[in-house]
Amino acid sequence: MGKQWMKPFGAVLVASSLLVGGTAWVAPGNYAYAAEVQGVQQNVINVVGKGEIQVKPDIAYLSIGVNSTADTAASAQKANAAKIQKVTNLLKNTWKISADDIQTSQFYVQPNYTYSEKDGQKIKGYTAHHTLTVTYRDMDKIGELLDAASQAGANNIENVRFTVENPEKYESEVIAKAVANADVKAGAIAKAVKRQLGAVLSVSQPDANVPVFYAAESLMSQAKNDTDGGTQIEAGQVKVSTVLNITYEMK
Repeated sequence: MGKQWMKPFGAVLVASSLLVGGTAWVAPGNYAYAAEVQGVQQNVINVVGKGEIQVKPDIAYLSIGVNSTADTAASAQKANAAKIQKVTNLLKNTWKISADDIQTSQFYVQPNYTYSEKDGQKIKGYTAHHTLTVTYRDMDKIGELLDAASQAGANNIENVRFTVENPEKYESEVIAKAVANADVKAGAIAKAVKRQLGAVLSVSQPDANVPVFYAAESLMSQAKNDTDGGTQIEAGQVKVSTVLNITYEMK
């Protein structure tokens, strides 16, 4: 259930409903409640405010994998284990990456098939696959790290994801932008129907557990080779955003 800030407005809504008019049958003693519901339906504006900023990423997730093929599943797995150990040693010992920042994200051994009209489908060897997800915080050395991993035996480097490690520090800024966006929308609606915009009655975030959202991938990330054959990674910027549901009084 999302966060919600409420302003007392029962009296305002009751008064509004009397201006609007209309009748509703309710049990004795519930007239104030009926008027409040009618007022909510007739005299408020509900809008969604969106706030967004672009920031420089400070953390990356690298997908570094190793594949090996052999005649048997055991041979493929054994060959791949030696390769992934070499890559892991490079990351830990040469690049000083903590073991907590190196995690196996995918591992499997599968048969490879061939097909012919004469023999049909037959197994021809096995492929072992092992992928590590590496958390890395030095944005300027990502390309160099990937090149080193490739030279150590990584033959399946899938992607690099950029983000910000602590998006909460941008929360105040994106919330302010979301409120400003909602103000513009609500003001335009009130003007269009020849009414005036009143006070904010309630504000809620759809998901209070993750109040600020951020892009999983860089908006401008790209990899390219320089004249020396090394890989250069451009981190670009990532999006930090939030959404607010805001209800305004309409006079």
